[in-house]
Amino acid sequence: MIEVANALALVSLSVLFGTIVFFSAGTAPVVFRVLDEASAGRFLRALFPRYYVVLLFAALAAALGLALSRPFDAAVMAVVALGAIVSRQGLMPRINAARDRMLAGDEGEGHHFNRLHRLSVVINVLQLVAAFVVLVRLALSL
Repeated sequence: MIEVANALALVSLSVLFGTIVFFSAGTAPVVFRVLDEASAGRFLRALFPRYYVVLLFAALAAALGLALSRPFDAAVMAVVALGAIVSRQGLMPRINAARDRMLAGDEGEGHHFNRLHRLSVVINVLQLVAAFVVLVRLALSL
């Protein structure tokens, strides 16, 4: 039973880590290099909700897989899942609204948008680090 749970956690952590790396280092930079600003914005607004759902389910699956054998690591993954919910349901709508007001000419919204965007990046980096650390800890224990 523990072996199957650890395998689920290992796969889920790999998906989580790989998704964050691919999106952050691959997808987002290319989108802004290839598409004009308006198209890039529309594309990312359509992609981000799905991105956070992948992070949420991968982190939850990892937490479930780790719960019996590695409760601390399971708790870390539960926090990562919570970060995905906060980012998707709380930050993302506020970031989009601030960006819309900024593009409509509200100069004060630029600071607000940048602050919210930085917060989302910090959460994402912390999720990446957490996934990496738990992934390495699990891999070394197998």
